[in-house]
Amino acid sequence: MTRGWQRRGRLFVIASILLSSILASLAVCAAAAQKQPPVQPVNLNTATLKELEELPGVGPVTAKAIVQFRQKSGPFHRVEELLVIRGISESKLAQMRRYVMVAPAPARSVAPPRPARP
Repeated sequence: MTRGWQRRGRLFVIASILLSSILASLAVCAAAAQKQPPVQPVNLNTATLKELEELPGVGPVTAKAIVQFRQKSGPFHRVEELLVIRGISESKLAQMRRYVMVAPAPARSVAPPRPARP
């Protein structure tokens, strides 16, 4: 009879360890999911994928969609243009609005003209 209790005791210990490991993993995942938003607003016309992923509600897929939209359609003129992108709803835009801005895209540097040769 004591063997049965010993076996149950070991199973209980193993189950307890397994459960605590799972709970610890979930806690780490939850902490990682709560990312820190950027300190200063991100310019939608110059932001990198990494900068866009720091925005609340934006992951790698949405960040890539923002960059692709910008490359295809040109620079953003208003923050509300984000609503055209699949995955960005009114509520998601409301979450990220204070962390994004639209400024003119930097002008491409043009080499000065070369002097004419005689």
